[in-house]
Amino acid sequence: MLSLIIPVYKNEANIPSLLQAIKDIRDKVDGTFEAVFVVDGSPDQSFLVLREQLPKAGFASQLVALSRNFGAFSAIRAGLKAGNGDTFAVMAADLQEPPELILDMQAALQTGACDVAYGERAKRGDPWRTRILSNLFWSFYRRNVAPDIPRGGVDIFGCTRAVRDQIVALEERNSSLVALLFWVGFRRQAFPYERQEREIGTSGWTFFKKWKYMQDSIFSFSDLPISLLISIGFFGTILSTLLALVVFL
Repeated sequence: MLSLIIPVYKNEANIPSLLQAIKDIRDKVDGTFEAVFVVDGSPDQSFLVLREQLPKAGFASQLVALSRNFGAFSAIRAGLKAGNGDTFAVMAADLQEPPELILDMQAALQTGACDVAYGERAKRGDPWRTRILSNLFWSFYRRNVAPDIPRGGVDIFGCTRAVRDQIVALEERNSSLVALLFWVGFRRQAFPYERQEREIGTSGWTFFKKWKYMQDSIFSFSDLPISLLISIGFFGTILSTLLALVVFL
């Protein structure tokens, strides 16, 4: 069975197109299938719309509602825990990543070609300012957190049950699930794709959330904070000693 995890936050407007895209996946996937929707404390009517539409969507599903907005990674973790599949896939609800990529990743996981399959952006249809800021963000992230992560990050991925079990067993609340995906090891395979423009709604991936995500990732996976503190302490000690000598003389 394939368990498809979809975190939902402010996606009320595009739920009909999302359900249709998932039904298309269900019709083409090899084997049994379930979709696990995790509503991450969304302030709109996403939960109510899903609760009404899922019984007639044409595929097996679960609907999980978090008590407040914990963030996409916590929502994905909750979905991975709830899923019953032998393989798992995660995709965003905004459909900026091509849903058919799930089929390619599922085929690779089923044949044993890899344990982790992830989408790698070959091109993104975002405005130039967004592309520049994103490149700076992920360049810093790759240098200081996880060198193996693609330059554009990872928004869609699949894994085996063994990988899922390793990820959910690591109960770090303030961490990066994507960085964990690369940290746990296993055999990985990239699937290039072109990211599409968002047709409905606006992204909830705000500057504040990106900054917190960077902080959590650095403190969890990098020795950069300790190195900075040691360096500042070392040079501060030298400067204090020199100033003390000046005062003494």
